[in-house]
Amino acid sequence: MNPYQAPLTDMRFLLEHVFDAEQTWSSLPAMADMVDLDTAGAILEEGAKLCRDLIHPINRNGDEQGVSFEAGKVITPDGYKEAYAEFAAGGWVGLCGDPELGGMGMPKMLGVMVDEMGYSACNAFTLYSALTSGAALCIHAHGSEELKAKYLPKLYSGEWAGAMDMTEPQAGSDLRNIRTRAEPTDSGSFLISGSKIFITGGDQDLTENLVHLVLAKISGSKGISLFLVPKLKVADDGSLGEANGVTVGAIEHKMGLKGSATCVMNFDDAEGYLIGEPNRGLVCMFTMMNYERLSIGIQGLGSAQGAYQMAADYAKERLQGVAAGGSPTGSDSDPILVHGDVRRMLLNIRAMTEAGRALAMLTGKQLDLAKFAEDGAVKAKASCYVGLLTPVAKAFLTDRGLDATILAQQVFGGHGYIRETGIEQLVRDTRIAQIYEGTNGIQAIDFLGRKLTGDRLATLNEFIADIKADMATFEQVSNEQKQRVESLFDQFASAIAAINEQKGAKPALINALAVEALDAFGYILYGYLWLLMADKALAATDALEPGFAEVKSQLKEFYFAKLLAKADFHLSQLAGGDDSVMALAPELF
Repeated sequence: MNPYQAPLTDMRFLLEHVFDAEQTWSSLPAMADMVDLDTAGAILEEGAKLCRDLIHPINRNGDEQGVSFEAGKVITPDGYKEAYAEFAAGGWVGLCGDPELGGMGMPKMLGVMVDEMGYSACNAFTLYSALTSGAALCIHAHGSEELKAKYLPKLYSGEWAGAMDMTEPQAGSDLRNIRTRAEPTDSGSFLISGSKIFITGGDQDLTENLVHLVLAKISGSKGISLFLVPKLKVADDGSLGEANGVTVGAIEHKMGLKGSATCVMNFDDAEGYLIGEPNRGLVCMFTMMNYERLSIGIQGLGSAQGAYQMAADYAKERLQGVAAGGSPTGSDSDPILVHGDVRRMLLNIRAMTEAGRALAMLTGKQLDLAKFAEDGAVKAKASCYVGLLTPVAKAFLTDRGLDATILAQQVFGGHGYIRETGIEQLVRDTRIAQIYEGTNGIQAIDFLGRKLTGDRLATLNEFIADIKADMATFEQVSNEQKQRVESLFDQFASAIAAINEQKGAKPALINALAVEALDAFGYILYGYLWLLMADKALAATDALEPGFAEVKSQLKEFYFAKLLAKADFHLSQLAGGDDSVMALAPELF
């Protein structure tokens, strides 16, 4: 298996030419003196080396060996501890963390690219630091100054790790039924008791302490609150004390991500500290969840990129059959890349993956503006766009990411079904991304029910207007293609307006049509992103590597010829309503 190679040329192109990263950063006082394109390029180079030389080599063994559970202790696969120590020592856990508390202070636009590299190199390993970064973000946004000072430096340094404890056996997507309780104490802390399941990184042997963010109900209250619960108690001076009543009941045996510890967690009068206001735990947790959902979307993106590299390399090396019309070299056996069906699969993966990378960076840019912009109007608008794009980034990137791994497996033929090639692991590892951090169906319901119709299309209409204004400046792509994307966006807005008018009389309409709405939007948005990338590449041909702009233009043509029509299909499904979905009586299923 060839070593993973990060797509640095494409990443730099997006930062410099497509999303004007340096201009964005210079407009944000918190970023202006922290990062420029040279700094970003150096970080990407180092991240690429780290993922190629340190993280990717432990991927296969991590799957083969898996996590073990012995005498109540979780043991990660061979090589994980050493790799994590080096990863943490480089400051990568705190890449986007507050620099005043030990983080590097980098923007999310850059963070999403580093996340992609990590997921491409090893899904399971990358999850440990991703959860820690999310926990730190939540504590930074909602924790007291005391909690931030005590916990964030250790989380940013990677000495401690973080986990998110939400799900219980009877309360998965609907958290109203959680039973974990919090009893207030005279000292102002709480005693947390209950059990949680499916906790990613709930325990491990990589760090000396682990910080759980636990949803629980304060005794006597029906509301849900959020608590910081360390595995080991932490003294005022930051030193570690005795065990805190946090134990692992079991680890899950899973389809994939076998190097990632998914735990049943038990809390027995564990000392915890309230984060945010009582009964406002979900509000606090969703600060973390928005970033985590983008991170999991990038898991799908990273898997797709890794799958493309594996399949493209194999297609160039595997000799089988002769090209239609005769071998171009006169050989009696050509690389399978000469065959139209293999090219179709590879182009499908690449066109969707490169547009997905642009979606990830677009979302990261809006997160940076929402967090750091000083202009209130810019901040508010970016916050709305974050809300609009986050469920799309999570669901569309992971759905298409799994599609990509399956297509790549198909390129390998029979060799893709056996363990030695490694592609079947990527299929198994990616499957969960559609399920956790909120299933993709729930993301779609949030997208259609809250983000689109929740404000009667105000955010959607503003977003479309901005896209149309941007496309009006494109000079290197055809007017016909621009008009096609505009027309599709108009059709989408009309379909959503019709749903908004009907939803009161048809209570199941949103739920039944949500996935079709998200997929329609995703394919149309990718049409815009391909026009954007092709226009910027062709305009900057002389500044880019030879052939780069031509490749972008050809991939754009492939997308418009072969993939954009999927938007028409999903739009047709929106017009079909929910009658056929809801008609069959429950007893007939």
